[in-house]
Amino acid sequence: MSKFLTSIPFQKLKGNLLLNEPMSKHTSWRVGGIADGAYLPANLEDLGVFFGQLDPACPVLMTGLGSNVLVRDKGYRGVVVLTNPALNLLKVEETSNKNIIYAEAGVPSPKLAKFAANKSLEGLEFLAGVPGTVGGALAMNAGCYGKETWQVVSKVRTVNRQGVFFLRHPKDFCIEYRDVASKSAKDEFFVAGWFKTARGFKKDSLTKIKELLKQRLKTQPIQQPNAGSVFRNPPGDFAAKLIDECGLKGFRVGGASVSRKHANFFVNTGDATAKDFESLMATVKNAVLEQSGIELKNEVVVVGDG
Repeated sequence: MSKFLTSIPFQKLKGNLLLNEPMSKHTSWRVGGIADGAYLPANLEDLGVFFGQLDPACPVLMTGLGSNVLVRDKGYRGVVVLTNPALNLLKVEETSNKNIIYAEAGVPSPKLAKFAANKSLEGLEFLAGVPGTVGGALAMNAGCYGKETWQVVSKVRTVNRQGVFFLRHPKDFCIEYRDVASKSAKDEFFVAGWFKTARGFKKDSLTKIKELLKQRLKTQPIQQPNAGSVFRNPPGDFAAKLIDECGLKGFRVGGASVSRKHANFFVNTGDATAKDFESLMATVKNAVLEQSGIELKNEVVVVGDG
């Protein structure tokens, strides 16, 4: 057990602190060792109270549906904050501008897309194809079908390690393809966002979402445990194409396999370990580098002890 969790008498918490929590229960690959602690906040205020009492030196991992993270088999020596389903407030902002939607970090991105459509607000349909939560989409500028999260962000709410909340705007960040970095703030986490939409037609938006999901079902192995895209697309190219050209569709390491549907998706065939996935990632990267001279960069974040 981490000294960070045994030495602090946490007080006035409304959430649930789980000790020695298996991360295989909280990642979409269904693998991962034991985290020293996992915290399910009751709400944003409660998360601030928790951070205010947590040792500043304690490692923290924020995750929603665990769709872009690989926790190694020996686990995580720190605290994992589980934003889903706790931080799930979703509403049309009550201001003069009725086209802004507020969503907390634990809201699944597809749920945000459908919520907007049902309110006859358009522009967020692409989020139906993002297999994660709002927090993850903000942190990595997730996107698909030619659109990215930060193209529709008005402002965000963050919290630091002392439990203090801030309002930030796009100008406060360096925003690139699958990467978002603060220009000045340190150790802040995204906990909510305000999203720009336009007035539209409910039927049209729902039809577009249905078509996107149909395309996703056709081209991605969503019926098997996967973590979404494993590698970022290199400039002017596609990771899936480069992997496919190496003849690696279906290639396996233990229980981890390159999907036969989409080469940039790796799936758990039933008995994979985190080590299997990490080894598969390394093998694929080496093969692509040797054949094409292109070094693939991870989109999946790898954390924990090996």
